Amino acid sequence: MSRRRQAVKRPLIPDAKYHSSLVSRFVNVLMIGGKKSLAQRVVYSAFDKIAEKNPAGNPLEILQRAVDNAKPRLEVKARRVGGATYQVPMEVQVDRQMSLALRWIVDFADARKGMQMHEALAVEILEAYQGQGNAIRKRDEVHKMAQANKAFAHFRW
Repeated sequence: MSRRRQAVKRPLIPDAKYHSSLVSRFVNVLMIGGKKSLAQRVVYSAFDKIAEKNPAGNPLEILQRAVDNAKPRLEVKARRVGGATYQVPMEVQVDRQMSLALRWIVDFADARKGMQMHEALAVEILEAYQGQGNAIRKRDEVHKMAQANKAFAHFRW
């Protein structure tokens, strides 16, 4: 355990186009090597694709719903007790839920081969919005693992 003081959480500046801190965070998750303008271009292009495929819906609301669908409620953490390591199910904090959901959406979009990143991102967001896709499958795997290790819940700290 670190003896230093807790790191100060800085407020996130909303993005310029949609005035949303969620979009700003999504851009930051997507960004590689500090290239923020490139990440913004990819996200905005993905939003244009989403608006094209789903003209009735607002891309911002679709992203919010997709992230809410992909958020894990429980996860397992390794805990050593008496020389043995147990996978202890724990509730996930709200900030970590958001981080995991965004990261899973970006990672699975990046793993799609044969299409450009903005197209893959749009497809992944729409699939998560509909309650299917790789990010939702990952969330279900995490929940299943937590459910399977429910017997070790008394090791929670």
